[in-house]
Parts: sequence; structure tokens; C-alpha cells
Amino acid sequence: MTDDDNLFSDLMKGIKPLSQDKHHHPKEAKVKRRLEENQQRQQADHYFSDEFQPAMPDNGPTRYVREGADPFELKKLRRGDYAPELMLDLHGYRAQEARFELIALIDECKKHHIDCACIMHGIGSGVLKQQIPAWLSQHPDVVAYHQAPLEYGGDGSLLVLVDIDHGPEFFGRR
Repeated sequence: MTDDDNLFSDLMKGIKPLSQDKHHHPKEAKVKRRLEENQQRQQADHYFSDEFQPAMPDNGPTRYVREGADPFELKKLRRGDYAPELMLDLHGYRAQEARFELIALIDECKKHHIDCACIMHGIGSGVLKQQIPAWLSQHPDVVAYHQAPLEYGGDGSLLVLVDIDHGPEFFGRR
């Protein structure tokens, strides 16, 4: 033994080793998160139908304005007058997962008083590119959407205008 080992042994005389009593505590179920997920599923099933296909324009960019809303809001979206404050990237999501994310996005917009959000669905096989506009047009809080400018994703993205209860006059409703 070296001097260091002897010194260490002398220092540790009379020290009792700690007993290892292993207790594994299972993680508590995240009840609040599960409730939110269930609520989003119920809302998605309530608002979105996969069979519903709205009448979309055949030519030009993807666009929609809610009945009774000011059509000028669509033009403002196209021009970039609204800058998105939230971005939702759905690349790689399956359709069912994307539905829940859309509900969560609209809820977050309303909770944080955000008028405009950007949804990046990509082009890929075209499933989300077709389905997302159909779902958005069914949601009562979506005022309008338009294909995003190139700076926000162009053909693979939508700018969405959300009604966050400004009042009846804000988006041209009467």
C-alpha cells in the first residue's frame, strides 16, 4: 500500500458505510395533461369531419374567408399585413395527430390573444395539404386563411386568422 492509501484508511477508520435502501417511486400520472389531451380529442371530433370537403377555389392559392367576415381580411393575410406570432410545424405528423395539434394551436391563440398563426404542413404526399384547409374551414374560430408568403413557407404553409373575441365589428361581422 502507498502512503496515500494508508492515509485514506486512517481517515476512514470508524466510518460506517451508508446502507442502500432502494425505493423506486412510480412517477405520478400527469392527470392535467391527460385531461387536456382528452379535451383536445373531443374538440377535434366535434369540430373536424374527415368527410366534409368545402368548396375551394380551383385556381390560385389556397384561401378561405368565413361567411359574414370582411373579405378584405383575406387580402390583408395575402399581403402580409398580419405577421404570425405562433408557428406550428406539422412535418412528419399523421393526420390524426395533426387534428389535435390544430385544436391546440387555436386554443393557444385564443388563450394568449394571438390573431395570426402559421401552419406549416409541407407538400409531401399532399394528405395534410388537403386535409388542413378542410378542417380549418369547419372551425368556428377561424376567420380566414391564405397560402403563406414565401418567407413563411409558401405553398407548404397557411397563415390563419383566428377570432379571439374582439367584438362583432372587428372582422366585419354584424
